[in-house]
Amino acid sequence: MESSTTAPPGDASPSELPRPSLAVSADLELSVVVPVLNEREALPGLIEEIEQACEPLGIRYEIVIVDDGSTDGTAELLERMAHDHPVALVQLRRNFGKAAALREGFRETRGRVVVTLDGDGQDDPAEISALMEKLGEGFDLVSGWKRDRHDPGRRRLASRFFNRVTAVLSGVRLHDFNCGLKAYRGDRIRSLDLYGEMHRFIPVIGAQRGWRITEIQVNHRARQHGRSRYGLERYARGLLDLVNVLFIGRYQNRPIHLFGGAGLVLGFTGVIMCTYLAAIKLGGAAIGSRPLLLLGVLLIVVGIQLLTLGLLGEMVAAVRQDIRGERGAELQVERVVRGAGERE
Repeated sequence: MESSTTAPPGDASPSELPRPSLAVSADLELSVVVPVLNEREALPGLIEEIEQACEPLGIRYEIVIVDDGSTDGTAELLERMAHDHPVALVQLRRNFGKAAALREGFRETRGRVVVTLDGDGQDDPAEISALMEKLGEGFDLVSGWKRDRHDPGRRRLASRFFNRVTAVLSGVRLHDFNCGLKAYRGDRIRSLDLYGEMHRFIPVIGAQRGWRITEIQVNHRARQHGRSRYGLERYARGLLDLVNVLFIGRYQNRPIHLFGGAGLVLGFTGVIMCTYLAAIKLGGAAIGSRPLLLLGVLLIVVGIQLLTLGLLGEMVAAVRQDIRGERGAELQVERVVRGAGERE
């Protein structure tokens, strides 16, 4: 079952690679990106499952695993596995968060299609083929929908509430924004500059950029190793992140529409108040002690300040278009290790 929000239209030893990432390979079809944090026990089985899911497709693929500051020996394990598996290890200097891990993973991908899944083993790699098939129908992003979740009841309830609020406020009609299983067109996802906690809202950001987005139901499994590091506070922070995403998406290139619009409304209201008071003053009434006078003057001053803030925001937005940076991404990556190359 699926729901749609927008209509579709050779071997080598491991080596460290310099930044920036390699150019897109014309014949590399698939890149699988897996951000991990202390998931050493789950990784061998997960990598084997990814290979089992990709081999029958008959395409060249790579597995890009981003170690987001693990302290359980994850990086050492992946470096050894890179000798015999199509694994690229991207090791960050410390734990920067999932958004930064995904961004660095995306920068290292070379495939025409990019699929993401979480490293805890709850996402089923067998769904990769279904995601790619749906993406081939003309979509830019296919999101997984964990309709039958194997999580504690309070997490399911909080997730359902969070997803409903996100769908209503953003206008993106998906059931599950947080699902780690997603497929993207490579050129689309590599164009994003994720930071903070923006990974939760990639579909919202994509919709703001005009991507064609849909979702399909995917299998969700119970966690077999380790424990979840997500609590209910994650969803509270997520609501604040949603406000940030919606604000930036709508007004980052036209701040005058927000601040200037509010400034005009307040300023115009203040002018009307002061005009009224001026009229009755001319009629002989005393207005010096009336609160309406102070309110009218205050509204005019605040309106002028907001209008000025909007103009300054427009100047900042114009400069930003000329000097778009990468938010210091190179300072976050310790090393990149590529192993046995792509498989086909």
